[in-house]
Amino acid sequence: MSRTSNAADSASTTTTPPPTHSVPSAQALDALLTSGPWNSTGKVQTPEENLQYECTAEFLPVFDEKLGATGAPPLAAVMCTSYRVKPTKANAAPRPVCFAFNGGPGSASIWLQLGAVGPKRVVIQDDGYAPAPPYAVQDNPLTWLAHFDLVFLDPPHTGWALARDDDARKKVFGVDGDVAALTGVMRQWLARHRRWNSAIYLAGESYGTTRGAALADSLQASGVALAGLILVSCAMDLQTLRFTPANDLPYALFLPAMANTSQYHGLLKGKLGSSSDAAREAAEAFVGEEYLAALHLGARLSPDRTRRIARRLSELTGLSATLIEQHNLRITEQLYFFEALRPQGRIVGRLESRVTGPMGANRSRAWEFDPGIDAISGPYAMAGQAYFAQDLGIDLQAPYKVINGEVNKGWNWNRGEAQGNHFASTTPDLARALRRNPHLKVLVASGRYDLGTPYSATDWSLAQLDVPAEVRTRVTHRYYDAGHMMYTRQADLEALHRDLTQWLGNAKPSRKARTAN
Repeated sequence: MSRTSNAADSASTTTTPPPTHSVPSAQALDALLTSGPWNSTGKVQTPEENLQYECTAEFLPVFDEKLGATGAPPLAAVMCTSYRVKPTKANAAPRPVCFAFNGGPGSASIWLQLGAVGPKRVVIQDDGYAPAPPYAVQDNPLTWLAHFDLVFLDPPHTGWALARDDDARKKVFGVDGDVAALTGVMRQWLARHRRWNSAIYLAGESYGTTRGAALADSLQASGVALAGLILVSCAMDLQTLRFTPANDLPYALFLPAMANTSQYHGLLKGKLGSSSDAAREAAEAFVGEEYLAALHLGARLSPDRTRRIARRLSELTGLSATLIEQHNLRITEQLYFFEALRPQGRIVGRLESRVTGPMGANRSRAWEFDPGIDAISGPYAMAGQAYFAQDLGIDLQAPYKVINGEVNKGWNWNRGEAQGNHFASTTPDLARALRRNPHLKVLVASGRYDLGTPYSATDWSLAQLDVPAEVRTRVTHRYYDAGHMMYTRQADLEALHRDLTQWLGNAKPSRKARTAN
């Protein structure tokens, strides 16, 4: 990949110093917004063609636009890294543009950029475990660049992006503030790069799906009609994922993924242990036919029925019936992580439940790390930062925040005028966007070994979309045999690419799909 400095419209090689944490945040933000852009070129061989592309990494400002242009300084900067296929005489028509982002909140877009979507990727072992160092990126023949020009967004305080001060952080660290900020940034990017005549797609992963569902409606309201929305590892309804008092939904929705994981680790017997399909189907049936009703009854459940429910949960998870009864028939994710493989002294991974890690010698139940994410975070962080510096020429010296826990801690989950304890939900936004835009279609991707955003919780969210049957046909849900970042497994990377190609209408059907219902 070659690099060029665009001296005509940037200060990437001038005297503006790169921001560091030693400078006040307002000065650091101003320095970011006057640095770059960093321009480079590259090529990648896909199964169909050799793609020549241009890459630009740049910072765009976030303004408080409720009252229009006010002359106030920007609240923050968002980093935009775009890959654009060079037009040819044979194909000079505007290409579609796909904006992509991860979640957290507090995660940079490095996972999608270097996992499945961009022209380079970090390779992880198919079993979910990390290879030995050193780590480097490789060409990605299955890059989505074959279908779209790509723009990866790092929101404030992820990657190198920053906010001006504490007041600005309060405005952008929240469900609604984040959506407003990224809506404005995407409109700016389209204007700066003269791409208003391109079909626009969004791709979000994890909290990026919370964000993406709301952005679909926000962009529609601001005059940007989307062609499509890609949701990877959904988290649109936080109530489905949070084990909190008086919220029984997650106990039911996590169970099929727990059964799937237990079958993988050899904890199930008989027919349930014979295949992952058998384990999942039995757990799904049990949830619908018995478990939800039992949870609803609570203390009104008879002792005989309580014992029967505990025995079935034991058969489906491998946990002891006694332990399950002691926990009132409610298996939290933490209980499962620590107890499923306790006899072997192992902790089950959260975001990749095929991966396990060793417990301490005292077999503590303190959650110190997630073996599933730790297996990939080091390779991505190291290979990614080398790529940004050496291939893209980004010369910033401040630390690149792959995951910033402080953003997550400070996040405002309330929406609108709501105050207090609310479960954030953006499925109403997605339903409204689907009803408003008759051309919007949605592709949802779920990993069956994801115990952070389980596939069955996504099934539930999609089933609750407030749309008529004819609109629901525009929502497709596909499933993969890995975890949260299912694309780290080569077979699922290939399957996801085939499914995307088919969904876009660029290939004949190659795999069985099922629409959300």
